[in-house]
Amino acid sequence: ADSMMRAVPTAGSRGGAAGLQPPPWAAPLRPRAAPGMAAAPEAEAELSLLECRVCFEPFAPGGPRRPRNLPCGHVLCRGCVLALGGRDGRRLECPFCRRPCGSAETSDCLPLLQLLEVLGDAGGGIPASLGRSRAAPGAAPAVPALRLALGGWGALVNPTGVGACRRSGRLAVAHDGKKRIHVFGASGSCLQRFGERGDAGGDIKYALDVAVTSDGHVVVTDGGDRAVKAFDFDGRGVLAVREGFRLPWGLDAAPEGEVIVADSEAGALYSLRADFAKGELKKCQVIRSQLISPRGVAVSPVSGAVAVIEHLRGPHRGSTRVKVFSAGMDLIGQVDSFGLNLVFPSKIYATAVAFDKEGYVLVTDVCSQAVICLGKPEQFPTFNPLISHGLSYPVGLASMANNSLAVLDSGDHSIKIYSST
Repeated sequence: ADSMMRAVPTAGSRGGAAGLQPPPWAAPLRPRAAPGMAAAPEAEAELSLLECRVCFEPFAPGGPRRPRNLPCGHVLCRGCVLALGGRDGRRLECPFCRRPCGSAETSDCLPLLQLLEVLGDAGGGIPASLGRSRAAPGAAPAVPALRLALGGWGALVNPTGVGACRRSGRLAVAHDGKKRIHVFGASGSCLQRFGERGDAGGDIKYALDVAVTSDGHVVVTDGGDRAVKAFDFDGRGVLAVREGFRLPWGLDAAPEGEVIVADSEAGALYSLRADFAKGELKKCQVIRSQLISPRGVAVSPVSGAVAVIEHLRGPHRGSTRVKVFSAGMDLIGQVDSFGLNLVFPSKIYATAVAFDKEGYVLVTDVCSQAVICLGKPEQFPTFNPLISHGLSYPVGLASMANNSLAVLDSGDHSIKIYSST
């Protein structure tokens, strides 16, 4: 288990943690040169991340070019999956690692689908580095340094969510491997793995997000089963809530056995209260509705405020909005991509949100590959980059009790832990 822990070279290393190798399709993103212009040396590489490595056709949100995960972690387009499966379409062999699998074992690659959504309205361009940006006025938390990196290619497969227990320091990660949930201790060792794909009580079809309650229970949103499932530390399923949910996505644990769940299709936030030790559901009710495709959600340990990320549609498709509600669910602050563009002239696309111990709102941004402090709700919009190097495709964020941040980097399949102390 201790082999899961990687040494960290230097705090400011642009290359990230040592020993973490990205998958074949996760090539560095570099902008293409404009037609008729000579490409700069750093712009010569194609965006191979967005191409199927079998047919070399660009991925697309739908149809035969929709990206699909194989159980081994490699990603092919749907057309190639069907072609490699032969006439019966039942069995295929990964063209990269030769691991056999069935067509039914493949799944949508959500990180790539989200990236395609981000780039859809941006013309495929990737914003410039944050190193040339200027932070907006206003105090912000101290800039943290990389302390530890966990997982890596082969250990975690296309991870989608991370949750932290402030009391014990444990981290839970949701990913698309054989065992859907990995639990790490405060020292970085892997303590537990559970949640296989299937229909049994302790199985998870497709984990989207994960949270850890104060008493150590692991709560998971299962997009494949459209349910919220709770497990004890040994991985035994203690509770599954399906009624009322359409597509539960993000979630975060609040005090006293409460979990806040964002339902992306229903456009609503739910409060789920349960006695997880007894496996008893006490209440599950809508606390906020009329949201636009809410996904990431966080609860402030200081005030009980709730932050949620909306993924906008229509003319604003490819943009996000962060809303913050008081403990009584009154709107106390919001900021969208347009508001942030007033202080930072590049596209912003938030994928995860968290509160630090002082109540500052933090988000991960896949366009600038950074963690950004938006300030407190009454300060919106502010813009203070906290982590601007060493991230590839950050999709998850969790604030830890020891003044640390856990950042889930789906681009190199790892958790990176930063500390300002």
